[in-house]
Amino acid sequence: MRIALIAPPWTPVPPDLYGGIELVVDRLARGFAAAGHDVVLFTTGDSTCPVERRWVLPLAEGHRIGINVPELRHVMSAYDDDLVLAADIVHDHTVFGPVYGLLSRHLPIVTTIHGPFVDELADLYGRIASRVPVIAVSHAQRKPAPQVSIARVIHHGVDAADFPFGAGDGGFALFLGRMAADKGAHRAIAIARKAGLPLVLAGKMREPLEFEYFETRVEPLLGDDARYLGEVPQEHKLELLAGARAVLFPIRWNEPFGLVMIEALACGTPVLAFPEGAAPEVVEDGRTGFLCHDEAAMSEALTNIERIDRRACRAAVEGYFSTERMVREHLELFESLLR
Repeated sequence: MRIALIAPPWTPVPPDLYGGIELVVDRLARGFAAAGHDVVLFTTGDSTCPVERRWVLPLAEGHRIGINVPELRHVMSAYDDDLVLAADIVHDHTVFGPVYGLLSRHLPIVTTIHGPFVDELADLYGRIASRVPVIAVSHAQRKPAPQVSIARVIHHGVDAADFPFGAGDGGFALFLGRMAADKGAHRAIAIARKAGLPLVLAGKMREPLEFEYFETRVEPLLGDDARYLGEVPQEHKLELLAGARAVLFPIRWNEPFGLVMIEALACGTPVLAFPEGAAPEVVEDGRTGFLCHDEAAMSEALTNIERIDRRACRAAVEGYFSTERMVREHLELFESLLR
């Protein structure tokens, strides 16, 4: 097949710092190519994914994330590109792209929704799903919008070989995520502190609401036993994941997936989460981590984290949560749609 991938314009592919969608797009592009398919990736000019790349924006627009004009210019250029137009199927990861492509071109388009099905997005995808098949990244993600037809649920995957297997000998718990209330950094500090284990926090803080949350609810809780490192590059992130005794994932909302969970498991690091969002689809309670009903239970589980075999965590990624499985399921869907 000739497969065109359209990435969002906010972060290079692969990302140099934060960028879960871009990590997934990078894995898919490489996986499709390795499976013998012709791949073109429409992205930004600073991307380095080793497939045929096209772009109109020379640099990622991270400083204008979510602004309409750069994304619309990006997707209009994508659907005018000769290689995209020559594709057998277009896999679009933007918001505007599937709508614009549907209205302007007669191309087989499939799209993945990476965010939550809030009312506005449920309305948008509900209007196009009969003509643009929609991929969900978890069953939890699709639950709030049962009226939207989903072509297939495909969980994310990573290459375990890209992650160091760690002994968790750093002596700390880890919180890795955006500085946003729904990610629960403030809860992670309270949980680790009650368990008597130092906490290292790292993650994106670029937008006004993220700064406000950090300054009002996280920074006052920091101390010698809770340190915020900022947004760390990939190599440092891997060191932290491998050295952590556990990753805390204390979300209290319907998280569509949570890529950090399988990145942690790939390093052999168990995950402690509440049974919300996609966490129950990723964490096998008592085997690759613990699903805890409140903060007190999570603190207690953290003190008993030695009960989790780190080899079982790694095996979950070498098995089901692999790039190979993710790529295979996408290709199966593409082939069925083209038939």
